[in-house]
Amino acid sequence: MFGYRLRSRGKVRQNVLKTFHDRLQKRLTGARRIAVVGIGDELLPIDRLGMVAARGIEKVHIPGIRVFLAGTMPESITGPLRKFHPDHVLMIDAADMGTPPGTVAIIQPGRIQASLFSTHALPLSAVMEFIKKDIKTKVTLVGIQPENAIEGMGLSDREQDAISGLLASITRILGGNSPEKF
Repeated sequence: MFGYRLRSRGKVRQNVLKTFHDRLQKRLTGARRIAVVGIGDELLPIDRLGMVAARGIEKVHIPGIRVFLAGTMPESITGPLRKFHPDHVLMIDAADMGTPPGTVAIIQPGRIQASLFSTHALPLSAVMEFIKKDIKTKVTLVGIQPENAIEGMGLSDREQDAISGLLASITRILGGNSPEKF
């Protein structure tokens, strides 16, 4: 099991990419310094999507964006985040949202439910709340629904499409040179 599951509130609605793009654009409006935090265990195919997406964003070289690779300990980057003084922190992680593989969605902190077998040392909602209060900045969590993959496999087509769509959204919103393939 990875990271966390979403608390069920009836049927979880799948966000179409346009809706996701619009919601992300609204959240990032006015932000000039954005910290992108990649979260996950790169050795576990089911938990690596946040790290893969963050590395892809890093390759795009968008002015005003700094990428932090937190791995399984997102609390470890609070010091560097404080020094960066971001207007917004965008955290990216694999999330079991009960949606089709490759679904990308903005997740509200109140919907996060820590898993017994979490790869994170502290609950992600606690880390988000700490960053929000300590650094006095906005925090957005983007979840990517992973494919149930076999260890050692590359990204599935749906995971690849999800990360490419996320990169395209961020590039359109904030500028930069969109990579052909990350």
